[in-house]
Amino acid sequence: MNRRTAPRGEPGRTVLLRRGEVHSPADPFATAMVVERGHVAWVGSEGAADSFATGVDEVVDLDGALVTPAFTDAHTHLTGTGLALTGLDLSGAGSLPEALALVRAHHEARSPAHGEVLLGHGWDCDNWPERRPPSRAELDGAAPGRPLYLPRIDEHSAVVTTALLDLVPAVSTLPGYHPDAPLTDAAHHAVREAAHGALGPRQRAEAQRAARLRAASLGIGTLHECAGPDISSEEDFTALLALADAEPGPRVHGYWAELISDEKGARRVRELGAWGAAGDLFADGSLGSHTAALRAPYADAAHTGAARLDAAAIAAHVTACTEAGIQAGFHAIGDAAVDAVVEGVRRAAERLGTARVRAARHRVEHAEMLTPDTVAGFAELGLTASVQPAFDAAWGGADGMYATRLGAERAATLNPYAALLRAGVPLAFGSDSPVTPLDPWGTVRAAAFHRTPAHRISVRAAFTAHTRGGWRAVGRDDAGTLVPGAPADYAVWRTGELVVQAPDDRVARWSTDPRSGTPGLPDLTPGRPLPVCLRTVVSGQTVFVRPNE
Repeated sequence: MNRRTAPRGEPGRTVLLRRGEVHSPADPFATAMVVERGHVAWVGSEGAADSFATGVDEVVDLDGALVTPAFTDAHTHLTGTGLALTGLDLSGAGSLPEALALVRAHHEARSPAHGEVLLGHGWDCDNWPERRPPSRAELDGAAPGRPLYLPRIDEHSAVVTTALLDLVPAVSTLPGYHPDAPLTDAAHHAVREAAHGALGPRQRAEAQRAARLRAASLGIGTLHECAGPDISSEEDFTALLALADAEPGPRVHGYWAELISDEKGARRVRELGAWGAAGDLFADGSLGSHTAALRAPYADAAHTGAARLDAAAIAAHVTACTEAGIQAGFHAIGDAAVDAVVEGVRRAAERLGTARVRAARHRVEHAEMLTPDTVAGFAELGLTASVQPAFDAAWGGADGMYATRLGAERAATLNPYAALLRAGVPLAFGSDSPVTPLDPWGTVRAAAFHRTPAHRISVRAAFTAHTRGGWRAVGRDDAGTLVPGAPADYAVWRTGELVVQAPDDRVARWSTDPRSGTPGLPDLTPGRPLPVCLRTVVSGQTVFVRPNE
């Protein structure tokens, strides 16, 4: 890919991209695009591009590269993502001893001056031969005298050292405290607050920059930050939004997960800069930590998890948000939690009118254990399903964590993307990073090649959910696609042959016929290399260029 002028376009410049493949519904065979004042001005053929060549500030020769809308990751935790990128990452540990060795090395490599809290991420004992997490005594031995916070990969429980517990008075009296097992519920939130509270502004900003840079390098132009009092802090949230406004990179739409009951609460959410009182407002926990709220007990534990919100509280929150003109939303994974959300939103609709609730585009994060009734409820109430296909790739299948927690029959019902699309439920794809990594093409692949074949959707539908779907989730229908007038958010990719992939081979064959006018996308068959991002542009401004390109 060659440029005729300077390496960074500015929003006010007019740029012609040509001699490539432009993925656009405006012209399925487009090879060129003009960007002007931060928006797409024209999309069309190479022959027509000649008429623009002398009237633009810059010409980019794509040399056969693919141009697509930039991805939107609809569920992230950016400070945590940056800390995982720059700190102790246990996701690759294959055993308990290996994890402890990584903890010990991390401790020894950092000076204990001022009692610095050590932060890690990503352990998953379900993948270890020992099938158990580190004990407190083992962690104390690996990092003697150091406060250490290690959340499980799902971020809903954590193991810690004694030195960190000492920073949280009366933690042993809180729900979710266990003398020598992962902390959950209020005890977990208390130690997480203490650990993250030890971060200085500089360390926090470095983590946030690292996360945005990684996102930009993967063709992600927009990130939805799902923050809240049980996850981070107001200081962390507002600092992130300020940094994103001040520095080039992917834009950030922030959600603050706090229950509100009136206009005063809604005003406070707005003053924080939040898009809505939504995101990880917990109706329950997670399957991996046995805290997702289920109708029937876990297959490997004699309980049904923990419900955090009932239908009455959900209805009050949705009513207040709808009346205030902001989005509501909830974290709901287990079937009992999803039931409560649908029932609560339905009660709000009975009070305010279904049309008014639908217009607000309230969201549900994760929404893993759905039934035909709750899928129908999502469609009826206009709820957006903000989902993470990488969860199925990581934990689905006959031998995965889902099957261990729920049994094979219930596990096979999880993440039914095809059923949601058939019902007309809007989908927005995300990663929940750092729970699973920022990886947009991998996310599209995970949805198209779901471990349960009945839940698979076409690559095109998955791609739409990860681009336009994220914009629709914030109420914007004019973005996430490369058509004249849309924001110039795009990524340039080195990739192989473009194809059309769908669960039904008959649809795939029809779609690849040139007469169908269906634009192709990279071949995401498992095992094939994923596209490589060469450039990412947000509102006409280049925020990432692959080195040596």
